[in-house]
Amino acid sequence: MEADERLELAVDPARPTGRTLLAGGVEQSYVDVADPTYLHFEYVRRMAAVIDLAAPAGDPLEALHLGGGALTLPRYVAATRPGSAQLVVERDPAVVELVARALPPRPAGVEIQVADAQEAVAAAAAAAYDLVLADIYRAARMPPHVATVAFAAQVARALRPEGIYLVNVTDLPPLVFTRVQAATLRAVFADVCVVADRRMLRGRRYGNVVLAAAARPHRLPVARLVVRALRDPLPGGVLHGPALDTFVAGARPYTDTERGS
Repeated sequence: MEADERLELAVDPARPTGRTLLAGGVEQSYVDVADPTYLHFEYVRRMAAVIDLAAPAGDPLEALHLGGGALTLPRYVAATRPGSAQLVVERDPAVVELVARALPPRPAGVEIQVADAQEAVAAAAAAAYDLVLADIYRAARMPPHVATVAFAAQVARALRPEGIYLVNVTDLPPLVFTRVQAATLRAVFADVCVVADRRMLRGRRYGNVVLAAAARPHRLPVARLVVRALRDPLPGGVLHGPALDTFVAGARPYTDTERGS
């Protein structure tokens, strides 16, 4: 998020307890101050579906959130998995200050660090987390330094053997960036899937795509995730295995060399 973008929290006229975090007039996060399990944005529901299926219901998890926003998913995890230990890394101190001042206090077990995501992952202990969640944007695009094979490898080091990495990306037809990101994660992780609105996967709309990755083969709960995606108010599809092979065909992983580092 750029430093000169004006931040505000707007009340949802359709849901009086809903608050939308805006940066320069662009929606960034949504929180229901009365119900942390209400998830307004479709991509957040898709990430939450993976979290729900990552471990038995209610079991606490250790999670690293890269990109804090209004703490939507940290609040969700705290409500659905009490006792979870969560570190939220947010680059913009103005976001942290506004959220702390204008929204309910952060839940127990949630710590916030003002830092760059890459630096935070590099500093993390090995095998420290069950989940790493990345929702990192500056000027409506994912910064190149957190989109590389090298960064994915750092995340893999910070995850436990059963750990899962979740990434939100925004893209538009023909989903070139999503294909490259899927190829990038596949260069590091043994199990990768893509979840999105079926219209996006058919190249018919702009929006968000969620990628999930795990080091252990067959770790991702794909079959149950397919069911959850179909039941969403905006039905989604899951690409995995041969379907993902076809989707990624021709895309090359993104390296530090290519970004000029």
